[in-house]
Amino acid sequence: MPTRRASAVWEGGLRSGKGNVKTETGTLDAAYSFGSRFESGKGTNPEELLAAAEAACFAMALSVGLEGAGTPPARIDASAACTIDKVPEGFRITTMKLTVRATVPGATAESFQKIAQATKDGCPVSSALKGNVKIDLDATLT
Repeated sequence: MPTRRASAVWEGGLRSGKGNVKTETGTLDAAYSFGSRFESGKGTNPEELLAAAEAACFAMALSVGLEGAGTPPARIDASAACTIDKVPEGFRITTMKLTVRATVPGATAESFQKIAQATKDGCPVSSALKGNVKIDLDATLT
């Protein structure tokens, strides 16, 4: 199985510094800063990237589960919101909220929910977060 790579460079102090994050494929080459992470400044941030990874992984894994149950999806719209909070030890990513809307011909609400919950526990990114980050799921058939 492949190993994927990304890199980041940070220059300067926390509040006045700036950084850049890149993926090996070149698909992502983005600036980040204190302002883009903790305020509403321009650029990306680690939480946004982690949310993107969770949404993408979940959508693919849900597709596999639905297909395996004999109800392949026509469309899955997955979004994730990753929250970082101030805790006594500093900062910590505390919650990932997944919102999923899926069009799945032939699936019942019950079977969809069962597969969505199993996916929440089993997709590779969710598994990496399990035990460290609370993952909430709001999944609905459309």
